[in-house]
Formats: sequence, structure tokens, C-alpha cells
Amino acid sequence: MAPTQTAVQKVSLPVRDSLAVRAVRAAEIAAAHADQVDANSRFPQEALDALRQEKLLGIMVPEQLGGEQASFADVVDVCYTLGRACSSTGMIYAMHQVKAACITHHGMDSQWHRDFMVRMVDDQLLLASSTTEGKGGGNVRSSEAPVEHIDGRIHLVRDASVISYGAQADAVVTTARRAADADASDQVLVVFEKQNYALEKTIGWDTLGMRGTCSTGFNLKAMGSPKQILPGAYAPIHAQTMVPASHLMWSGNWAGIAAGAVDRAKKFMRKAQRAGSLPPGVPHFTRALANLRALRALIAATLKRYETLAGDPQALSGVDFQTAINLLKVDASELAVETVLNAMRATGLSGYRNDTDVSIGRALRDVLSSPIMINNDRILASLESATLLSDIPASVRD
Repeated sequence: MAPTQTAVQKVSLPVRDSLAVRAVRAAEIAAAHADQVDANSRFPQEALDALRQEKLLGIMVPEQLGGEQASFADVVDVCYTLGRACSSTGMIYAMHQVKAACITHHGMDSQWHRDFMVRMVDDQLLLASSTTEGKGGGNVRSSEAPVEHIDGRIHLVRDASVISYGAQADAVVTTARRAADADASDQVLVVFEKQNYALEKTIGWDTLGMRGTCSTGFNLKAMGSPKQILPGAYAPIHAQTMVPASHLMWSGNWAGIAAGAVDRAKKFMRKAQRAGSLPPGVPHFTRALANLRALRALIAATLKRYETLAGDPQALSGVDFQTAINLLKVDASELAVETVLNAMRATGLSGYRNDTDVSIGRALRDVLSSPIMINNDRILASLESATLLSDIPASVRD
């Protein structure tokens, strides 16, 4: 859904290198610290500093507000580049841009959110997401905590079981019930700046992979102005922007992780070739390359479908597109895992070890998070009715 046009004076943008060039520079910094970030389960501060230096955090903001009005495809490419270097950095960037997409696509009719977008660019603000809550877990379309209106202010107390990089973010974008007497699915999306909230740590983050995302649990206590609530209900934001942005941008990062693993497997193969003989894992390397091509093609095709429908809210919210975008998440995550596993089998013990220049252990641990983020089983169960009613295509081009 394209940002609403408003009568805001267009500003002159500084001349910058392309997004691709800037992303590569940031990725080089991320790669230099990736092993340390993983080993110490710490936030990739150096990578964030590089992203800010390259002005990559506010790229989705419309040009008239000082941004670059980057498309989803632009962002997915940056996620791919970053994921290839440091999985945690790529996922942090993807999650940040999902929230940026919600604000830029649905906040243009609100002066508060337009002003906030200007600061997203000027101050390179990092946005965290709070959609996982209490007993509801990963059910994003259900909120326990309500927004309460008291003396002209809004208040929210939320058991946020996960807020990735919450302690490092400049703002939290959170779902909530519209009011205390509203149904759990009657939600709004609210932007709270750092000065608006307090975080009390409830759960740590000691995980197999994606350790640098610092996805700690918090008790979130926030207060602000009613103007900070995005206009309209959350349901259309969820269908038209949150879901496609999440699944496309996350998939871009997972594809980047897979590409990084294939890079290392290729390096291993070339070393063996120079030594005079190819190792027995060559067939697995061929499978890894084929899987990576299929993964990239799947993401590209879904991006094209999204861009075709971007101006049609009804089509974006329709069963066909919602089924396709949710299945992208399932298929991309499983393909990414398969790609990394094949890359590891191609390298044998050298890739299995943690102390070689072709080690694939970190990539494998990180990519194993992909089927768990909004669990694939949950997604497939929610699509049962839609898939049973869908037609089987009559040809390969339908």
C-alpha cells in the first residue's frame, strides 16, 4: 500500500552512494565483529553504528520527509547483504524495517507520525517491535494488554515476552488492545519513544543462535500522547504491511545466511581443487547452490507479486495473497535451513569445526531459528481452510 500523499514540502536529498554500496560497507563492519557478537551473545553495536553512518535506517521514509522512499525490494536486498555477513545484524535490520514500513505506509495522515519519520531519518532511530505477549506467545493478532486513556494521556503495561534489542532501541512499536473493554483482536499499533517507557527485564536470551539480537523479555510500562497511536485499526496494517514486510524482509536475511554458508563451501571446494582433487561432498555443494537459487527465485517472485498488488488494499488482504505470503515464510525458512545443511555436508569436518575459515556452525545455528520465528506449524495450521479451498493450477504458468 503506497504512502498517502500529503501537502508536505519536498526536501532536497544529499547525494549519496547507492543503497547496495552502502550496505556492503556496513556489512564489512558487521562481518568483522560477527563471531564476537555470537560468542558473547551481545548486541552488534559496531554494525549499528555503521548502519547509522551509512544512513540506512530511515531509507523507507518518503522523500518529501527527507528519506529515500526505498521499496520493499530495496530493503530485502540490504537484508540479504547484511545476513551474508552477520545473521543477527541482518535480522535486527529486517525487524527494524518492518516497523518502519508500518509507520511510513500508515502514518502519513498523522502529523505526529510525519514528524517522527523526519527524526527517523535525521537521528537514524532504531525501532524495536513488541508483538509477542504473555500467554499468547506468537499470536500477533491477539493482545492481552489494553491502551488506557487517563487524563488525556495513554498508558500501557505489557508482559512483553520478547522485545528483540529492546534495551538498545530508540523506540518501541507495539500492538495493544484498543481499550480495556475491547476484544483481544481489536488492536491498535502504538509508537513509544525511549523517554515514554521503562523496561523491566523478565527473561534472558541464552540461545542456540541469533544471539546478537538480544531478544530479551521485558515488562513494558509506557505512557504517551494519544497521537502516538497509528490511525485506524491494526487489522489492515497487519494484513497489508506487517505480514508481507516481515516475511519478505526476514526471508531476505535467511537467504543471506544461506548465501554466506555457500560462500564458505565454495571456498572449501576451490582449496581442494587447487590441491589436486575434489572432495566427496561435491554433490552436496551442487544441492546447496540449487537450493540457494530456488530460495532467491521464490523471494523475487513473491516480491514481484507484492509490488503488483501494493496499490490494492483489498487484494493485499485477500485470501490468495495472504496464503502466498505466509507460505513464503514457511518455504523460505525451510529452504534456507536445507541450503546451510548441504553447505556443511559439502565441507565435511572443516565446516563442522568452529576454528576454520570455512566454518559453517554459526550460520547453521542462526538459520535454525527461521522455522521457529512465528512457528511454521502455527502458520500451516492457520492456513488449513484456505489451502483446502484453493484451486490446483491448470498449468505451470497459472
